Amino acid sequence: MLSIVIPAREEETTIEQTIMQFRDNLKIPHEVIVSDARSKDRTVEIARSFAHMVVVFDGERHTAGIGRNDGAKVAKGEYIAFIDAGVEVPNPEAFFERALAHFNDPSVVGVTGPQRAFPEIETLADRLSYGYLNLAIRFQNNVLHHGEASGKFMLVRRDAFQKINGFREDLHTREDGDFFLRLSKVGKTVFDPSLLVYHAARRPHAIVWARLWWTWTINAISVALFNKAVADDWTPIR
Repeated sequence: MLSIVIPAREEETTIEQTIMQFRDNLKIPHEVIVSDARSKDRTVEIARSFAHMVVVFDGERHTAGIGRNDGAKVAKGEYIAFIDAGVEVPNPEAFFERALAHFNDPSVVGVTGPQRAFPEIETLADRLSYGYLNLAIRFQNNVLHHGEASGKFMLVRRDAFQKINGFREDLHTREDGDFFLRLSKVGKTVFDPSLLVYHAARRPHAIVWARLWWTWTINAISVALFNKAVADDWTPIR
């Protein structure tokens, strides 16, 4: 079975659509789990109407790693997909058939793919930035065998997830890249260019790409050199 974990925080405008694209269009046996960061809007109420399970964080300081780990703890599937709220997966049935087929190779432990902004809002900066990002992640996984991924879509073997103890919960950013890097030390990670997902590019459109690239870069360097992120918060942009 496939478990789809959706971390959410103040996602009342997107959570129903994110869940229902799988409930309506995916025949592969699956469950949809929403892991909520104690949202103050109607996210939990809406999610409980449509998801198979909703987990609500009950601590003080939340991170995306905690959200994904909390969802994975209750997941029953042999494979766990982590997909951000607001992400659209074109043709989920064909998408997951293709993605899961990579695990026919027993050495594969993780699968990811490219991302783009929704065509109706995509800017030239989006095309250039995501184009470069997708190319870099593909090169790191498929050529260097150095795991890298974006939280927009990650699919992993459950046993590999458990072997590396899931996501680091202390990182407010770079938890996705760090997770795939550690996965690549216990097996093979794959970037499949056909596994394209779309999203609203909320953060780069709100704070502009130059600032986001700077934030990503200094945090990536900090995690690589000092094993900690510079950012101590990752404020949601809605």
